[in-house]
Amino acid sequence: MSTRSEKAAQALSRFGELAWFKLPTEHHKLHGYHQVAHMGWRYRAPTNGIAVHIEDVVDAVPTQVAWTLDRTRRNWLLVPSRIAREAGGLEGPSFADIVHSINTQDQEFCLKTLSDLDLIVRRLEASVGQ
Repeated sequence: MSTRSEKAAQALSRFGELAWFKLPTEHHKLHGYHQVAHMGWRYRAPTNGIAVHIEDVVDAVPTQVAWTLDRTRRNWLLVPSRIAREAGGLEGPSFADIVHSINTQDQEFCLKTLSDLDLIVRRLEASVGQ
């Protein structure tokens, strides 16, 4: 797990025990381009209070792009809203295609999401106990 992934997982685990966590690498291993930032996780015992707190933290961060926290399924997913919009939702098969398209065609957007996610993680770390 990368340092970036470790920091994100640690920030989220402050709100509850993580059963699962996934954060794509910053760079594509083979081609070297930046990848759009997004992360998924699942708490062993999720509560609505945790979700609302995370949503409030994400909304309070001055990000460069809009973000969506999807918790309609077992695993929660924090993604740039553009992905959800262009994929027509997060449950469809086009999600991976949209992420790949952005990765290969919009590096500026990828860099913005990487910067934003770092800010979000820092804010989550600082919000524990608030």
